[in-house]
Amino acid sequence: MRSLVLPRPRPTAKRRRGLIIASAVLLAIVGLVLGNMAVVDGQDAGATGNSTLPVDDGNIYVDQDGPRDAPALVLIHGSGASSRFWDWVVPMLAKSYHVIRIDLLGHGRSAKPGGDVYSMEQQAHRVGQVLDQLGVTHAVLVGHSTGGYVATALAEQRGDLVTGIALIDTGPRLDAFISSGFVGNLVFTPMVGQLLWRLRTDGIVRKGLSSAFAPGYQIPQELVDDTRAMTYHALVATSRASDDYLKQRSASDRLAGLGKPLLVIFGELDQRFPSSSAAQYRAVAGAHIEVLPDVGHSPMVEDPSRTAALLLDFAGSVPSAA
Repeated sequence: MRSLVLPRPRPTAKRRRGLIIASAVLLAIVGLVLGNMAVVDGQDAGATGNSTLPVDDGNIYVDQDGPRDAPALVLIHGSGASSRFWDWVVPMLAKSYHVIRIDLLGHGRSAKPGGDVYSMEQQAHRVGQVLDQLGVTHAVLVGHSTGGYVATALAEQRGDLVTGIALIDTGPRLDAFISSGFVGNLVFTPMVGQLLWRLRTDGIVRKGLSSAFAPGYQIPQELVDDTRAMTYHALVATSRASDDYLKQRSASDRLAGLGKPLLVIFGELDQRFPSSSAAQYRAVAGAHIEVLPDVGHSPMVEDPSRTAALLLDFAGSVPSAA
């Protein structure tokens, strides 16, 4: 028995118009999203403020506190942060040290150019250029999170300049990374991230920064402002550059071969790298490791007194180079 095949009904004129309109709307949305990606990815910005120095690829903002003839203590912030992350410890450190804070390229009040200029090695080279211009010949470096990779890279490049390294919640290996949080992960998702960055509010930025502190910590407004002022390219490129640095070789392995005095500070409630991962730095001979209770990824903000005390003890124990 032959089956009966009924002809497919032809779409009505009204339905055809609906399909055309829906397709046009979809194409418009895709065009807007792609256009937004191009605009957001292409944004750049110059340095602001009067305390800037010229280095490769743009001007860098530099802040100095304490006596200029005292031993140098260089503070290097992490990805998405700025030199203001150190505001709470500087008054204690500057009593005894020439404290130098630098906004890395792409951050804070430094220039935020486009292009492939955000590798850890490039950032380290610029820190070295700043110190050369300031006449600093020996320094103890303190790096927070990604800033620890910049400090390590500078020690690899300029062993004569770096006398000791302190790392604050700097993950030793990429496989130890937990998460940037829900919003933080969305920011690094293609198309979604650019759209989210274009529409960013203080609330969105706070959500993204929340994993950089202990759960429930009230993030100071000035830290939100500096992150919000970044370009999307600088933020994403810095994050990828830090990943690339660890993929090449872990921070703990790099430091083990440098022979520099090392202090490692971790917050027990770190939401980005587990505090237990600090133990991997024991591969560095003589490394001193401290885990602070009740704080997260940013102890110098969350527990400045204890963090400053550890840094002062460490810096005081580092032999001065001749």
